[in-house]
Amino acid sequence: MRILVVEDDRDLNRQLVDALGDAGYVVDKAFDGEEGHFLGDTEPYDAVVLDIGLPQMDGLTILERWRRDGRIMPVLLLTARDRWSDKVAGIDAGADDYVAKPFHIEEVLARLRALIRRAAGHASSEISCGPLRLDTKTSKATVNGTALKLTSHEFRLLSYLMHHMDEVVSRTELVEHLYDQDFDRDSNTIEVFVGRLRKKMGIDLIETIRGMGYRIKSQENKA
Repeated sequence: MRILVVEDDRDLNRQLVDALGDAGYVVDKAFDGEEGHFLGDTEPYDAVVLDIGLPQMDGLTILERWRRDGRIMPVLLLTARDRWSDKVAGIDAGADDYVAKPFHIEEVLARLRALIRRAAGHASSEISCGPLRLDTKTSKATVNGTALKLTSHEFRLLSYLMHHMDEVVSRTELVEHLYDQDFDRDSNTIEVFVGRLRKKMGIDLIETIRGMGYRIKSQENKA
């Protein structure tokens, strides 16, 4: 999962980026409104952490422009403002949730997990497909109760496919959501990761859709 953090306080930005990276996310960052708006408008993110009070372009303006232009990724607003009217304005502008400063990083992580799950149509922190279980809270995967020893890239790939169960996901889309903007992306590595995942899981849940990409089918939709 790929996250954008737009926060002009460099210490807080770093704390968020480090915590999200430790939680298994790929993270891009911006320190002002113009850069944040550009990244959110041109890169595919699974969620955005967006501060309201930004230089060059404020967070509400960014959010309104994204929504007007059809950008539908979940957005978590950060605000230092206590007035309820500011929170209402953020929700009306298209925010999915908000956190008031000061906050605990753990709260931001929990709210982001919930936003990403809801966007993918999952209500629980655990996503399952037959014997495969993915715990989004602990970033762990198990098969028949046995923990899988996955690299960060393998887990991100499995997590993305599980969040988008029953959808055919192209290799290009996977690359866009597994690596940050500065990474030298190569879609051929996806095939390698899929092969490793299949071997480690020991079950054939990841389907190759020739010429299109990969898919994990939910048990309800198994033919």
